[in-house]
Amino acid sequence: MIIRPYQKRDAVALAEIFLRAVEQIGSRHYTPDQVAVWAARCPTPEGLEEIMRDGRARFVAIDDARGPVAFSDLKPDGHIHFLYCAPEAAGKGITTALFSALEEYARLQGMTRLTSEASEAARRFFLKQGFVVMERRDFELSGVAIHNYAVEKVLSNETSG
Repeated sequence: MIIRPYQKRDAVALAEIFLRAVEQIGSRHYTPDQVAVWAARCPTPEGLEEIMRDGRARFVAIDDARGPVAFSDLKPDGHIHFLYCAPEAAGKGITTALFSALEEYARLQGMTRLTSEASEAARRFFLKQGFVVMERRDFELSGVAIHNYAVEKVLSNETSG
């Protein structure tokens, strides 16, 4: 497995990873209606490509046998919008390796904190990486009540390694 920058050719695979993660991993923590409205918001490959061109840092975990298996991003303000792993690759250390690369990049850029909105499954992952929950966010998507968590990690000045 290697971590590399996003490439335009990744868009189709990453959009599929996003959708499958929502449907298969999200369904462990959210109702079918909640999963359906979340899945409806998954970007198309074209939409994902457009998002990924806005200047954010982009990271993709590649399995030589299968191609992309996870991806993440980091906005210049330290916000992580995407952190998704293919369901069959979850729990194998891939997301941890991906996050480590993202965090190292953030430190090298002089960022002092990382933030995200985490689902139930992602919340547990972020907590293991040293984040704290700032608040539970309850809201509606297409008339369906759903929630996530605002999470934050303060970075020290030291690089990991």
